Amino acid sequence: MRAAVQHRYGPPSVLASSEVGIPSPGRGDVLVQVGAAAVHPGDYFVMTGEPYVVRLVFGLRRPRHGIPGRDLAGVVAAVGKDVTALRPGDEVFGWSTAGTLAEYACVPADNLVPVPANVSVVHAAAVATSALTALQALRKIANVQPGQTVLVTGASGGVGSFAVQIAKALGAEVTGVCSTRNVELVRSLGADHVVDYTETDFTRAEQRYDVILDNVEAQPLAAVRRALTPTGTLIPNSGHGGRWIGPIGRIITARVRSGFTRQHLKPFTSVEERQDLLTLADLLATGQVTPVIDRTYPLDDAADALRHVAAGHTRGKVVITV
Repeated sequence: MRAAVQHRYGPPSVLASSEVGIPSPGRGDVLVQVGAAAVHPGDYFVMTGEPYVVRLVFGLRRPRHGIPGRDLAGVVAAVGKDVTALRPGDEVFGWSTAGTLAEYACVPADNLVPVPANVSVVHAAAVATSALTALQALRKIANVQPGQTVLVTGASGGVGSFAVQIAKALGAEVTGVCSTRNVELVRSLGADHVVDYTETDFTRAEQRYDVILDNVEAQPLAAVRRALTPTGTLIPNSGHGGRWIGPIGRIITARVRSGFTRQHLKPFTSVEERQDLLTLADLLATGQVTPVIDRTYPLDDAADALRHVAAGHTRGKVVITV
């Protein structure tokens, strides 16, 4: 099969289109013929091996899995002996830790759910990581309730575009922060209010929010907290932090400061949960959530797709078609 393969950490040029063997599913696995696979900043970090902390998980000297990618959608080609809920021919979406930028990928059956009939394979591929992050941040971490005010920074990006829609589905009054060129996009996602950060600094405005999902880190934590209500919740879903520890430094800072204020500072890491993936499938099926696709690339241009992601300012998701 054809796949995007890397043998060392580095920039997108380390990726090469190569022929490799088709993997064999284990007892609880599903072999998926990949139709599309989304890429996001996390894939770029794993490819480059920076911040260096990612190497503790993905391989110290070189990537443990030579094929990058995590999110996918496609058709079940074969199933392991213990798999009963899926069968060949089913259209599915979800995530895999074994690499998805390939014609086939082996995926644990619990990491997959059926694609709703009204959703294309490209749109389904865009969902898993970014939409799960938005859903868990808003519903599980912030416990957003109807009528609460929610502000989403980076509202036109991968996580942000899902977060605006999910917050609306939860009944919140939503404000999205984005650049001028994305104001109409964010408004079309259902945002009640849109702040153009090139004209207005939301941290210095009078409005206070019950929940802020900060996907950008354009402002220090102390500044963002000014826009919170006295008992509001701030979820910092970003952080640069240099080549060694990346966002971990901001996470530690947020946790320490949370102990000295009535405000809730809650950095988190999304967890792969099948029930949340099923919830997202329902939101897709009912039209409450629609993935925003920035660009699509063919598999042979996977390096260009990751360059585009690394440049920042994507509108929604970048998807590779196979």
